Amino acid sequence: MKRVLVIGSSGAGKSTVAIGLAERTGLPLIHLDNEFWHPGWVETPPDEWSQKVAELAARDAWVMDGNYSGTFPLRMPRADTIILVERPRWLCLARAMLRSAKHFGRVRPDLAEGCPERFSLEFYKWIWDFPNRSQKKMNEAMATIGAHSTQIIIKSDAEGRAFLETIDPKTD
Repeated sequence: MKRVLVIGSSGAGKSTVAIGLAERTGLPLIHLDNEFWHPGWVETPPDEWSQKVAELAARDAWVMDGNYSGTFPLRMPRADTIILVERPRWLCLARAMLRSAKHFGRVRPDLAEGCPERFSLEFYKWIWDFPNRSQKKMNEAMATIGAHSTQIIIKSDAEGRAFLETIDPKTD
C-alpha cells in the first residue's frame, strides 16, 4: 500500500480509518475536505479543484480521505488500494449530527481553517440521499477506473479495527 483512497458516505468513518491507516503506515494523510473548503465554507472553483486534486494524486504516496466523485478519474487510476467504508444511512446521519454537536463552532482537524462545525439540514439530507445518489456511481468507478486496485470494504467499526490491526506499524 502506497496510495490508498478511502471513500464512503459522510459519517461512515472514512476519516477514522484514514487516520488510523496513516498512523500505522507512516503514509502522508490528505483530507480532501481540508483541501476543498476555504474559510467561511467557500468552495474551491471547479478548474482549480481539478488541478489541485491532480497534483495531490500525482504524489508518490498518500492516504486520501474523501469522495468528490467528480475527481475519481484523477485519483482512482493512481490508487493501489481503495477502501470503501459502508454504513447504514441512519448511522451515518446520526454520527454526523453527533459530530456537529460535539464540535459545534470549532474547526475539526479534517476541515480547513475558517470552517467551523455547524448544523446543516442540507448536509444531513445529502447524507440521507447518499445511497440513492452516490453509491452506484462509486461502485461503477471502482469496477472500471479502480478495477486494478486492491479493494477493501469495511462494513463495521469492528471490521475497521480488525483491518488496521493487520497493518504492520511503521518503524522509525
